[in-house]
Amino acid sequence: MKIADLRELKTDELHTELDRLRRHYFDLRSQAVTEKLEDSSQLGKTRRDVARVLTTLSERNVGNIEQKQHHMESIGSRKSGKAKA
Repeated sequence: MKIADLRELKTDELHTELDRLRRHYFDLRSQAVTEKLEDSSQLGKTRRDVARVLTTLSERNVGNIEQKQHHMESIGSRKSGKAKA
């Protein structure tokens, strides 16, 4: 993803994208450990995409990025918990 595309997104969308990229990066690392990763360059590309999102958020002076990310995750887990009940 290009930095120009990220700058067009809203702050909440950036947090959602950050969450999606971190989950994808975790999955790629898991595949690398189990030797099921076909393209190892995906690890670096995803890591750089995470850095681009974090850079865009810091350019906007969004404070406590990690705290906001944790809050977004807790909202998502509450919504999915209600759907299961």
